[in-house]
Amino acid sequence: MQKSQEIKKLEKPVWLKYTKEEVKAIILKLANKGFSSEKIGLILRDSYGIPKVKLYGMKIKEVLEEKGKFEEPTLINLRKKVERVEKHYEKHKHDKKAERALGINKSKLKKIEDYLKSKKR
Repeated sequence: MQKSQEIKKLEKPVWLKYTKEEVKAIILKLANKGFSSEKIGLILRDSYGIPKVKLYGMKIKEVLEEKGKFEEPTLINLRKKVERVEKHYEKHKHDKKAERALGINKSKLKKIEDYLKSKKR
């Protein structure tokens, strides 16, 4: 039988050598190169040895929103998917499954865009 573990507080480990300002600068540098917030988190973990940005008391999304560089990852991924299906459908006009998938994905995209617009108000 497993016991429940105590919730660990997010404390910055002693081996982390970056300051909060340096991490912000790295995040903005990666955003300028065109990486999404998800990819930035992976790069920080793998290349810079920063396990979580929350250890510094912030989120990647907050840093990017501060500078106006944040775009919703769901929207980005859905737009890419719509582009792929459109490209396929242009080549294969008689593919009814692709036609249906295109309609479904476009409506998903519109719903999410409308939701995010209403949420910002």
